[in-house]
Amino acid sequence: PEAFARQVAAATFAWDTATIVSRIDHVEQLVAVADPTGESTPGLVADLANYLPTQDAWAILTKYETRQWLSIDSAITPSKWADAIAQAGEELLPGTTAFTIHGTRHRAGTWEGAPDSSEHGVAFTVFVVCGPSYPECHLHRLSMLDKPLD
Repeated sequence: PEAFARQVAAATFAWDTATIVSRIDHVEQLVAVADPTGESTPGLVADLANYLPTQDAWAILTKYETRQWLSIDSAITPSKWADAIAQAGEELLPGTTAFTIHGTRHRAGTWEGAPDSSEHGVAFTVFVVCGPSYPECHLHRLSMLDKPLD
């Protein structure tokens, strides 16, 4: 589960407006690993909208060949996860877990013809469901960016 959560976290932040992969393609790649029941898919799509530039912003960033990626410093089970499971009761599938990711978002591109870049610390929680419910892990939801489950 942790390795999957790390892969999801990295994939969420890994985009490049100078490629043929569009914003919609990026969302579809992440939804492809979502909970197969589809029950949480609308919520996940809304979560991803908070992580990605809007379609209009994506078009503007394309002019600057903007790309982004994530360096992960840690992935830990939130201390409040046991409380969340207790509160959810039977609503969570067996094998549902959470990992709070701390890392650095990197962006690079061009500004007025010169290379430009920035770095910004981020924190968020990835909620996944794995075995015994499914033979492989699936993405359930993402917390709000910089508002992880502690």
